[in-house]
Amino acid sequence: MDLARLMTAQGPRYGLVDTDRRTIRPLKGPASPENLADLARPTGSRGGALTSGPSLAPENESVPLEEARLLAPVVPGKVVVIGRNYGGRPDAAGNLIIHLKPTTSVVGPDDPIVLPESSHDVRYEGELAVVIGRTCRSVAPEDAAHHVLGYTCANDVTAWDIGTDGGQWTKAKGMDTFCPLGPWISTDLDPAAAHITTRVNGEIRQKGSTAQLTRSALTLVSEVSHLMTLLPGDVLLTGTPEGSDALTPDDTVSIDIEGIGTLRSPVAASPNSRTTRQG
Repeated sequence: MDLARLMTAQGPRYGLVDTDRRTIRPLKGPASPENLADLARPTGSRGGALTSGPSLAPENESVPLEEARLLAPVVPGKVVVIGRNYGGRPDAAGNLIIHLKPTTSVVGPDDPIVLPESSHDVRYEGELAVVIGRTCRSVAPEDAAHHVLGYTCANDVTAWDIGTDGGQWTKAKGMDTFCPLGPWISTDLDPAAAHITTRVNGEIRQKGSTAQLTRSALTLVSEVSHLMTLLPGDVLLTGTPEGSDALTPDDTVSIDIEGIGTLRSPVAASPNSRTTRQG
């Protein structure tokens, strides 16, 4: 089952993406990651059902996907970033490395990544993101899946020339628009072996699989939950394959994860940048 968050005449609403991924049926009532986790019936295959009462049943009418204004599929309380977690990377680490992104860094599908004036080396990092559905504190790896709502695509955008040399990763990763998420949350994905492909202007720049993760997605949920409580809606970024590189204005970045879909982000110069003023 795929759960999208979209703008409607009544404001932001969750919706059920039909199995052909061409239409979305908004849910009738307000929804949150917590009650969606309670209502989503794990089926092990696409096209799961909602075990819901009338308030969260899908509307009868569908919205064509091309007409829908998709939003970030979740508004997280915190975004936990896992560093150096790909076994195939030369900088892969044995110890658990985590950073945090503020919620103000989160944007949705087709929202621009804005390059700040202060950086000249802003890089894409395509990743699988875990969306927490139930409060999670000190859980065992075998119990972690019970606390997960689902998975989505993420771009862990990082300004590599700001703060990274001194370990100031919040500076590098926390700027506005530096955490695109989307296009929706897939509840039935097997996170153990999902292929990830990052393209810039249609050219493949990163290619990997979650099978290469040093720590699996569910192991990460467990380990992080022993450090801090994870609340419904919190997001974990699980690590990026090799191949991250700098972005320039007018680029388009696409993160494709098998079993989820594609997250697309245009890249724009800061409105205050000299390039924009001259243009």
